Amino acid sequence: MSVTPHATPTVRAWDLPTRLFHWTLVLLIVSAWVSYEFAEDLGDDTLIWHRANGLAILTLIVWRLLWGIWGSSTARFSGFVRGPAAILAYARRLVGHGAARYLGHNPLGALMVLALLATLAIQGGFGLFATDDNDLVGGPLYRLVDEAQNVRAARMHGFVFNFVLVPLALLHITVNLLYTLVKKEPLIQAMLTGRKPAEPYADASEATIAAHPLLRALVCLVAAATIVLGGILALGGRLALY
Repeated sequence: MSVTPHATPTVRAWDLPTRLFHWTLVLLIVSAWVSYEFAEDLGDDTLIWHRANGLAILTLIVWRLLWGIWGSSTARFSGFVRGPAAILAYARRLVGHGAARYLGHNPLGALMVLALLATLAIQGGFGLFATDDNDLVGGPLYRLVDEAQNVRAARMHGFVFNFVLVPLALLHITVNLLYTLVKKEPLIQAMLTGRKPAEPYADASEATIAAHPLLRALVCLVAAATIVLGGILALGGRLALY
């Protein structure tokens, strides 16, 4: 616990790797959209930037899965993923203004995390097999399927982004703003600073930070890149972005 004169005592909530993952993922998603929508203006007709962003996002998703096993307590899936009964109970209490506060993800927040990770993985998966409208460029695995499947993958890649990922992201942002402004839970600030006010939280009083978190996170990142990039090569795909 940390406290300064005339300040509210705070406790550790999120480790640095989790926070870096969160904000890096946000930047990569925005960058992926910009690099596709404005590819001609950027002089990137072969979508080098967009494809690189996609590979980076898939690598981060795999990293988050690994960090959900070997990371700090609030980042571990075993620490925040709960069953339907717990989710419904929390939702009922939330409506009745009697919901408990959580140091890490609350049951509904955990559901959103899983939904976003799954959506990004699915969209990225379609991107691996997609070809662009001008047929000048395709994902690393587009040669493994026929042209009709390339077209379907491209359509699904765009559909998942526009009609699943964007609505989920907007809902996620809106809910976090409501929690911050209405319920006075500093969720956004905590993802920046890594700390929350000291309270009797329902899940833990303070996060247990993994030993040597940056080194452990780096090992997980190397493993994630090996899984994603090595997996593409093992399947006969191409990683060249030119």
